[in-house]
Amino acid sequence: MTSKSKAQWSPLPRTEILVYWVLSIGSHLYSFYQLHRFSKEHEAGLAREFQLEEGLLKGFKRDPSDFEWSFWTQWAKKSLLWTLTGHGILSRFTSSFYPKLRVPVLTIYGLVAASSVLGVNGVTVLLVHLALTFSVARLRKPALSWGCNLLLLSTLHIQPLQEIQRGWYETEEEYYLLLFSVAVCGLRFISFSLEHCWCPAGRGGVVQLGWLFSYTFYHPFFYNGPIIPYKDYTEQMQRPAEESDRDGSALRYLVLRSGRIVLWWCVAEYMIHAMYMHSIQSNETYLEMIPPWALGGLALALVQFFYVKYLVLFGLPSMLATLDNLVPPKLPSCVSIMHSFTGMWRHFDEGLYRWLIRYIYVPLGGARHGPLSKILSTGLAFGFVCVWHGGRDYLQYWALMNWAGVLVENGFKSLFAASSIHCIVEQYFSAAMRRRSVALLSAFSTAMLILSNLVFLGGTHVGRIFWKRVVIQGWSTVAPPMLAFLYCFAHIGLEWTSQPP
Repeated sequence: MTSKSKAQWSPLPRTEILVYWVLSIGSHLYSFYQLHRFSKEHEAGLAREFQLEEGLLKGFKRDPSDFEWSFWTQWAKKSLLWTLTGHGILSRFTSSFYPKLRVPVLTIYGLVAASSVLGVNGVTVLLVHLALTFSVARLRKPALSWGCNLLLLSTLHIQPLQEIQRGWYETEEEYYLLLFSVAVCGLRFISFSLEHCWCPAGRGGVVQLGWLFSYTFYHPFFYNGPIIPYKDYTEQMQRPAEESDRDGSALRYLVLRSGRIVLWWCVAEYMIHAMYMHSIQSNETYLEMIPPWALGGLALALVQFFYVKYLVLFGLPSMLATLDNLVPPKLPSCVSIMHSFTGMWRHFDEGLYRWLIRYIYVPLGGARHGPLSKILSTGLAFGFVCVWHGGRDYLQYWALMNWAGVLVENGFKSLFAASSIHCIVEQYFSAAMRRRSVALLSAFSTAMLILSNLVFLGGTHVGRIFWKRVVIQGWSTVAPPMLAFLYCFAHIGLEWTSQPP
């Protein structure tokens, strides 16, 4: 549904589009207001159960229940902001005075920065993984490289190893940082291995090993991504600085992008001060009693916060990478204009999407070998994402829902592309009506997309309660207005993608 070209969407009357904008923005604001009211009414109970913190804003508490945001915020204060700043300064210095030494200097800096946080034991784990990856990749057997890297990733879930690694650190947060680093580096190791297997023999082993070190320990992307392929990294890092110097506007870019990142951080912090959505989703009693409008606000707030959070988490590393002449993946697109599963996967984490396409979907055949191959390739890609995220039961449901959503959307696309159906649609439906029909179908797709995201963000209990309250109990009172608003959201998404600002 999202794969249609921009020219295929017929423009609608401006009044109609204005109505969709008003209803979309109004429903967001009103549902957020209802969620805010519910949060304040139950603030005392939530504070007792989830230990709400004193807020940065007077009269507000702060909800620290989102583990990922609290985790990275604490690490940013401790060291990451300082080490990332150091990377930026060192990169500009070497680019200006010692350009030939820029890559080795940044590699050494990344290794030292990682050692200062993960410790010698943590970095040793990564070096062992790197050595094994490099050794197996030299055999130029893709299946063998896949097997090696999957085994290395599986060590994250071996209980005795977990206990040993926990013993290296004083806090659980330090151990989690090691887990995140190993998981993200695992994607880089797979990228290097397959690129090495596919390319003809050329550079010597020492050179290849040096680039693998650089790719692995590139500091802005080291802990949390985003992901870029090994081939792109090496090619872009070797480009002369003048080819992508932005005509001397690096300082202006730095100031403007830093301002945007600070603004996104402020939005994220305001959301967890004004709406305690993460604490509410953790308690089934609150989920059962929350009013319908506030329930809708909770769903929207959870996915919007996830979006804004990754604008910050990916925004700062991407800014530094751009200043290093790299081309990072685009930042996530706003989830409120996402109206399909395929669009969500393509435009939220573009780096991961391109990684899955290049290293799993296309090598397995994709759409080139018929529908069955496409179904299998897509399923294995989602299966890998599930395992890479931890493979827990709620992640399995989430992956299955996304796989099914993509297959259904592709099925509808193929159905309406068939010559007989296409002729009927062209004959009896105007261009505007075809667009409205797509928006209507997208409303149902968006509803299931939101449900799958709620399972991913909150667990199966959140998805189960939302399904019960919206579909089972509220099929006549809650579901129809929800679909009507999602229909408006879909039109905004179609308009935005057809005529981007």
